[in-house]
Amino acid sequence: MTNTKTAAAYVRVSTDDQLEYSPDSQIKKIREYAERNNIHVPDEFIFIDEGISGRKAEKRPDFMKMISLAKTKPKPFDLILVWKFSRFARNREDSIVYKSMLRKQCGIDVVSISEQIGEDKTSILIEALLEAMDEYYSINLAEEVKRGMNEKFSRGGVVSQPPFGYKMGDGVFVPDEETAPIVKMIYEDFVSGMGVRKIAMKLNDMGVRSTKGNKFENRTVEYILCNPTYIGKLRRNPNGCENGDRFHQSSDTIIVDGKHEPIISNELYQAANEKLRENKKRYVRNAQQKNADFMLRGLVRCSSCGSTLVQAVKGKSLQCHKYARGQCEVSHSITISKMNEAVLKKLESDFENCEFEFEIRKDHAIDTGNINSILLEKEYKKLERVKEAYEAGIDTLEEYKLNKARIQNRIAELEKDIPKPSTEEITDKIKASISDILVRLRDNKVSENEKNTLLRSIIAGIIFDKKNMTIQIRYHLVYNSP
Repeated sequence: MTNTKTAAAYVRVSTDDQLEYSPDSQIKKIREYAERNNIHVPDEFIFIDEGISGRKAEKRPDFMKMISLAKTKPKPFDLILVWKFSRFARNREDSIVYKSMLRKQCGIDVVSISEQIGEDKTSILIEALLEAMDEYYSINLAEEVKRGMNEKFSRGGVVSQPPFGYKMGDGVFVPDEETAPIVKMIYEDFVSGMGVRKIAMKLNDMGVRSTKGNKFENRTVEYILCNPTYIGKLRRNPNGCENGDRFHQSSDTIIVDGKHEPIISNELYQAANEKLRENKKRYVRNAQQKNADFMLRGLVRCSSCGSTLVQAVKGKSLQCHKYARGQCEVSHSITISKMNEAVLKKLESDFENCEFEFEIRKDHAIDTGNINSILLEKEYKKLERVKEAYEAGIDTLEEYKLNKARIQNRIAELEKDIPKPSTEEITDKIKASISDILVRLRDNKVSENEKNTLLRSIIAGIIFDKKNMTIQIRYHLVYNSP
């Protein structure tokens, strides 16, 4: 009598109209196959992803849960049964990675109950051909769906989720009783002279959240202000949105008449967008000044939220980046000249009093003449790879912790013989660096960009506390590994 094998069943359907591949249908066929072949499929080992594309494994939660369970010791099941290989993956890269991992690391095979391919070497080619055909079908289907959506959109049909202010009705957007008035308020406030940042802060203070449940930012308000959906239009880029085209300003964007009720008048929309265009023109006029290098670029942070202080619109002052976007409640506005002087005086004071807060940074550049350096560099690369494996879902959290600890222990062993600088040595080196740098920072002939580079060579960060008008500088010392 043959031994009974234990199997997991993986079931996936992409759309509701795939009746022949419905979850119940797939499970029924898998159980029939299992019974004929003396295979036991426990209920807890049935994994189902409904309404989810198979193109990317990490977007299938039950699939990732199954892979994670498969890697536990002892292995919980011997096989993974699927209706077709296309249910397991429609991406050859995912299929190869996960099948190979399951076979080599876990001793688990993936079996298609409707595509019996045997166990000889020819089966490898047949399986690869089936997977290639499945991937072709998936790509072709995506293109057909895209064409269908573009055609539906051209007739004024809805092919996207409703924006803030609307909810989905019977195939058409319907104004939401709670949020539609807020959209109108945003437009009226903006046309009346309120800036997008102040509008975002007003909405956040009111407890209003975006459609995704997030707080409002400058860009969230601006997105609403330039969205023609609110005047009864629909917009879509038939080629897909390009990176950076956040507000759908691409020349490929098409706008058509929708079938939904407008929330605001065309006149109010045009007035708001004319004001947006005027603001953009002023931004372009000052762009060169705004983006000019300044000595403290990227070094000063807000004491309230930790965000970087960036140049204000006129390029003469600094402000907390998140405050400017309506996310931080405490203004840290200060002129660049005042901040520059405050930092220089703090450097001089630290130099005179030898009071430093510092951190040590190691330079892991490879020294080809030193075997420890080569081995150390390899261990740091391993550390990066195990993190990537965990983030990709290949390793469980427990495996990641074990691998990370093992590598870190190895790094610690290799670094044992590395001479660590004493506190006195660090203080002396920082003091010497400040002494050399201060002269150049006070020199008007040295460019702002060069001054920024000089500061970065010794400064890890600067915290500015606007309430108490104080700054705190944390230094760093870089030393070479062997």
